[in-house]
Amino acid sequence: MFPQLPGVAIATVAPALSPLQGGGGFLSLAILFFVLALVAALVGARGIAGLSMEIAKWLILIFLVLAVISLLL
Repeated sequence: MFPQLPGVAIATVAPALSPLQGGGGFLSLAILFFVLALVAALVGARGIAGLSMEIAKWLILIFLVLAVISLLL
């Protein structure tokens, strides 16, 4: 981005993120699997709907556990 001059070091500082400022991967994936389960249930694919709901349930549980741990630390 900037031209590097000889003998001059450019320090890049990454912003410090708190644990709850991540990408929200677990929660967004859980919502995605929940919506997939609803669509599959409407179409009649009960096996896919059940599996998607189980995955969404586990992702919500993991999200809640990690959120509580990050609030306590």
